[in-house]
Amino acid sequence: MTNFLSMTDEQLVRAYADGQNEAFDFLLKRHKDRIFNYILRIIKNEDIANDIFQETFVKAIMTIKQGRYTENGKFPAWITRIAHNLIIDFYRQEKSENMQSTDLDDVDILNRKELCDDTIEDVIISQQIREDVKFLIEELPPLQREVLIMRYYQNLSFKEIAEITGVSINTALGRMRYAILNLRRLASEKDIILTL
Repeated sequence: MTNFLSMTDEQLVRAYADGQNEAFDFLLKRHKDRIFNYILRIIKNEDIANDIFQETFVKAIMTIKQGRYTENGKFPAWITRIAHNLIIDFYRQEKSENMQSTDLDDVDILNRKELCDDTIEDVIISQQIREDVKFLIEELPPLQREVLIMRYYQNLSFKEIAEITGVSINTALGRMRYAILNLRRLASEKDIILTL
């Protein structure tokens, strides 16, 4: 019987690649605690960490069996890199799904401002902002005011604005650009804050 216990990681990998399946059991026993703790420290969820841990060693098995493992005397670094890449994949997938687990005690996914009714303060501030915007629009030159009102309050396209006002689309766009720049300047000069 082969003495797997005294073998180096590289010897165990070679033995496993040559068909001695028990060699991988020794590799697993040797590195499982360190790899699992590494994953858990980053993920902070035992169930997900277990899934990534299992996937890490399945990926290692596949790579070795397919003869794609390159021997460089650094099996621990290699297996950690696989785990690291799977953790990154997990976070990318979670981000793309835009989901959070409700199993996490410290996260309440329903406690978000956009899901709540406005407070009386929010209503008052929003009303004040609307009044400030109307005041600033009245301060604009007439041609800029006209384009801004048509675009934002009447939802007309720049093509429609150009036709109604008898100017080119570029002129309508230019007036809008100057209207916005002037609104910003006026708000700054008059110390008017237009955000909640």
